[in-house]
Amino acid sequence: MRIVSALAAGLVFGTGIAISGMADPAKVLNFFDIAGTFDPSLVFVMFSAMLTAMVGYRFVLARNKPLYDDVFHLPPASSIDRPLVLGAATFGVGWGIAGFCPGGAIPALGLGSVEPLIFVLAMEAGMVGARLVRDHQAKQRVTA
Repeated sequence: MRIVSALAAGLVFGTGIAISGMADPAKVLNFFDIAGTFDPSLVFVMFSAMLTAMVGYRFVLARNKPLYDDVFHLPPASSIDRPLVLGAATFGVGWGIAGFCPGGAIPALGLGSVEPLIFVLAMEAGMVGARLVRDHQAKQRVTA
């Protein structure tokens, strides 16, 4: 049942991304082009996502545990630190350059275009690289 619920959630998410236009990098880039071809429709998408998450987290976290797991897997850190700021800035710059974010690129893989594939491969390489750097830094701290 766990896999079926994950599949259902993924299908709902991917459908929402496709309907909202967030799988289309041109639409996303027009949202960022405030001085040119600005398209404010993604403000509605983002506001709706934030509202849904705020309401959803209230209901879900009121439970003792998730339906299909023993514990909630939440980020351990809640502070705003250098890695968070650098990661958010890198995410924003990448989104502005490519017109894709992970939430839009992964469903866009199903559209048969090569651009989302290149983006997802580059994203994966970046995540692996960041993990290698973080692990190396952690080893340096232990040996120092």
